[in-house]
Amino acid sequence: MSHTTIPRSTGTLTASLVVAAALWAGLYALNEVAWDALFIRALGLDIDQRVPGAVHFFLYDSAKILLLLVGMIFAIGLLRTTLRPERVRQFLEDKPLWLSLGLAALFGAITPFCSCSSIPLFIGFVGAGIPLSVTLTFLIASPLVNEVAVVLLADTFGIGNTVAYVVAGLTAAIIIGAVFSRLKLDHLVADFVFNTPVARLQGDGGRPSLHDRVEAAIEETRDIVGRVWKWVLLGVGVGAFIHGWVPTEFFATYAGPDNPFAVLLATVAGVPLYANAAGVIPIAEALWAKGMALGTVMSFMMATVALSLPEFILLKQVLKLKLLALFFGSVATAILIIGFVFNLFA
Repeated sequence: MSHTTIPRSTGTLTASLVVAAALWAGLYALNEVAWDALFIRALGLDIDQRVPGAVHFFLYDSAKILLLLVGMIFAIGLLRTTLRPERVRQFLEDKPLWLSLGLAALFGAITPFCSCSSIPLFIGFVGAGIPLSVTLTFLIASPLVNEVAVVLLADTFGIGNTVAYVVAGLTAAIIIGAVFSRLKLDHLVADFVFNTPVARLQGDGGRPSLHDRVEAAIEETRDIVGRVWKWVLLGVGVGAFIHGWVPTEFFATYAGPDNPFAVLLATVAGVPLYANAAGVIPIAEALWAKGMALGTVMSFMMATVALSLPEFILLKQVLKLKLLALFFGSVATAILIIGFVFNLFA
């Protein structure tokens, strides 16, 4: 087990957890502020320029995702020690599939995470016994729709287009989840997700003490973060390298309303341009102002936030290649359909 010294006293251990949670929340809240202060105030750099912006993006996003990995994996691991996977499965089995998928999509919509930041929750959900189709629905919906994006979309594109975007994104996530529910896919998830310290503690039977639960959660956090931290840095590094590189003139010329392949071009081009929904909306607004059709703009936005190359690099550590290709192919197909429908009726 873990070599970390953990207090045996329940009161001391509870107080330690509260202090640790407060420290984690403080670090997460200060992350962007600290990097802004360093780059803008201390060094006098303009983070809107490509090189300073790329370095700032790398440091901020790497720290954010690693903090989420540590915090979310530990918190979900600790929660899972109080739950039995069979109880979770029984609870969900009693619910209609559409309700489980709908709740997963709505939960994804209210969690303000980018595609990479959603992966820690995805790992915890799968390990907790939640069906893979439900967790994949969450993974699709979370980056596509969130409250920040909705506010910015409404201000930029209007209420009607925003509602259509949200409905399209959530519907796509639910339909893809429903299709996946018909397939046997669990064997295409990396074995370590199902064989973590918390999973072993759950299988021991009996009622674990708080000390045992914390010890298992710490070991699980160390194990999972140890497996993926370098891929976090690689994925975010790829995103940082191309951060800010969006050739709006190219898109306006070659992905304009007269090009029948504009939606396909925008979707393919959006994949490597890693950003969250709030970050890509100003770019989408500029493209729309240059004459790009609304459906093409929406496809570009969706591909950027839901099909990012860094997400692929990270998910490759969790999903086997066949499921990864199925996941990305399904999402890409849904984005193309949404883009064509928007262009047809908008």
